[in-house]
Amino acid sequence: MIALGCDHGGFGLKNAIKQYLEENHIEYKDFGCMTEESVNYGPIAAQVARSVAGGQCEKGILCCGTGIGMSIAANKVKGIRASVCTNEFCTEMTRRHNDSNILCLGGRVISEEMAVKLAKIYLETPFDGGRHALRVQQISQIENGEL
Repeated sequence: MIALGCDHGGFGLKNAIKQYLEENHIEYKDFGCMTEESVNYGPIAAQVARSVAGGQCEKGILCCGTGIGMSIAANKVKGIRASVCTNEFCTEMTRRHNDSNILCLGGRVISEEMAVKLAKIYLETPFDGGRHALRVQQISQIENGEL
């Protein structure tokens, strides 16, 4: 299951991604927001991040104006590796090399079409493991104060 969340700045992107997920029979849970009214992104990022970190959802996608605020907030949750992506290469590499578990996108930065394209790449790209597994493990060590 994919966890989805957005603030007002990412509302259009989230809805476009929801449509893609529905068309491709991919299960998701929508943590909001549900309208274009102004909302704070922190609580939504926290809910999505906790659902991914806790194993209720496999991956997450968060959308705000730039993707940056959602990324910063989500990365405060232990076990989360949220990445802001604006192009295909970065999206593929964040999965292959960083085992990113939350994709963050900006509604004021990319189009809805690009958001769907990046979501597809993100969800279909595996983690390469190998030498990258040690690097991802080191992220957890930093998080735990061990490195």
